[in-house]
Amino acid sequence: MGAFVPPAAAATAAPVPGRAPAPAPVPEGAGPDTGAGASSVPRLDWAPCLHTPRYHCATARVPLDHRRPWGRTIELALIKRPAVEPHRRVGSLFYHPGLRADGTAALRESYEDFPLAVRKRFDLVSWDMRGTGQSTPVRCFRSTAQALRWAEKLPDGFPVGARERKVWIRSWAELGRRCAERAPALLRHMSAADTARDLDLLRAAVGDRRLNYLGTSYGTFVGATYANLFPHRVRAMTLDSNVNPREWVRRGSWLPTFLRQDFDLASAQGLSRFLDLCGRSTPDDCAFSAGNPQATRTKFERLLHRLRHDPQGYWTYAATVSFVVLQLRDVDPGWTELADKLQELWEDSAPAGPGSGLRARTLPAPSHAPTHTDDDYPGYEWQYAMMCGESPNPRDPRRYRAIERFSRARAGDPGSYWTWRNEPCATWPVRAANPYTGPWDRYTAAPVLTVGITNDPTTPYEGSLAMTRQLANARLLTVKGDGHMALMNPSDCVKRHESRYFIKGVLPPRGTVCRQDHRPFGPLG
Repeated sequence: MGAFVPPAAAATAAPVPGRAPAPAPVPEGAGPDTGAGASSVPRLDWAPCLHTPRYHCATARVPLDHRRPWGRTIELALIKRPAVEPHRRVGSLFYHPGLRADGTAALRESYEDFPLAVRKRFDLVSWDMRGTGQSTPVRCFRSTAQALRWAEKLPDGFPVGARERKVWIRSWAELGRRCAERAPALLRHMSAADTARDLDLLRAAVGDRRLNYLGTSYGTFVGATYANLFPHRVRAMTLDSNVNPREWVRRGSWLPTFLRQDFDLASAQGLSRFLDLCGRSTPDDCAFSAGNPQATRTKFERLLHRLRHDPQGYWTYAATVSFVVLQLRDVDPGWTELADKLQELWEDSAPAGPGSGLRARTLPAPSHAPTHTDDDYPGYEWQYAMMCGESPNPRDPRRYRAIERFSRARAGDPGSYWTWRNEPCATWPVRAANPYTGPWDRYTAAPVLTVGITNDPTTPYEGSLAMTRQLANARLLTVKGDGHMALMNPSDCVKRHESRYFIKGVLPPRGTVCRQDHRPFGPLG
């Protein structure tokens, strides 16, 4: 989330070396409502980033525990792209990219996706969330080499069969033990509430009286947390592709986090739509098309059956399903690229086909790693450190096989992916010290704009409906289309409404529905 455990991102922007400056005194009324005294606002010494001088980098020092602002501090790595028209600058807009957490890389990757009007009027700012990337990181391995050796034991994608399930459960339990030994204090303070309190200090540090914020996927939960911790400090907040905040923190359910959010059903719906639109297209537009939707579905099922019994190098059944689930997020060019890869696998897995098993082996293999920092530490633990400490999950690893059966019964192959992506939380050893679990209906100083895509294959549209209902002062902008995150699946209509909202505070009319700029597979899609 971005979707959980995406392919490795580009290396993060390197801040100029040097320790963070000492925090400055808090201006009156600028500190966060911690309930235990105000933390100091960090001083930011911006300088051109190494290798990317159009961006500016800085390091902020913030409390490890915001309830003990006088205690140990940690560092946060920040990045900023200054407003194109500084003489018309409105302020800073903070961007949270979701569970991938590496905001310094995500901002550079996504900068051109922001509306031009917003880029002109705002400094765009992001940061590596606490415990990740170039911020003070959780590092559960002594070295990158040790982390990679650990990852080599994991089944690709998710476990299939009793032997692989045993390896999966033991490996993630081992990671949890390593984390508890090496970084117990930081792990207790990586919740959305901790990040929201960091965000409020960063807001004050850039000189903004109120916050401008765009959060995607898990970043919507962080935004909702901020809106309820600091409701009077919201100037403009867009939450794009929302999770259901109550379900994220709900206790007592036998379902893990992602299934409570219906991510498995969303991916099943997204896959069904991909195959339907591909089947309605010609092979020139969708390489995997079999001429009609039903024939294309049958072809896909036969491909997975082949890969179960005759993997094509890296491309096992589980690795392919995982790749499909992740690739569905990005419609253009993601769906076309997905169709091309499925067709290559189809041709190479054909019985006694020429060159069988050779060409598919050259296809790039998705990585387990969510991010890579400049020193290439893979950070397998970072997403789980953020999620497992605050979001309840079944604690007995033996239950996940039954949970997988339940999810497969309702969602098919994606059910296995989402079930096992939650299983590491079963043995995660550390609980968040100060999570925020509601209420979610504190009235904000300005209304929140929620954005939901009707056929989102990760965070279902119903999550955006739920977020809008649960927040006290929110308006939903519906996007009729596909893919995960409107920011990454462009719509000029969405950009117009978001620009007016961020710059002038004007919401779209109730019931507004936008369409995306690109249809999958051309006009026949």
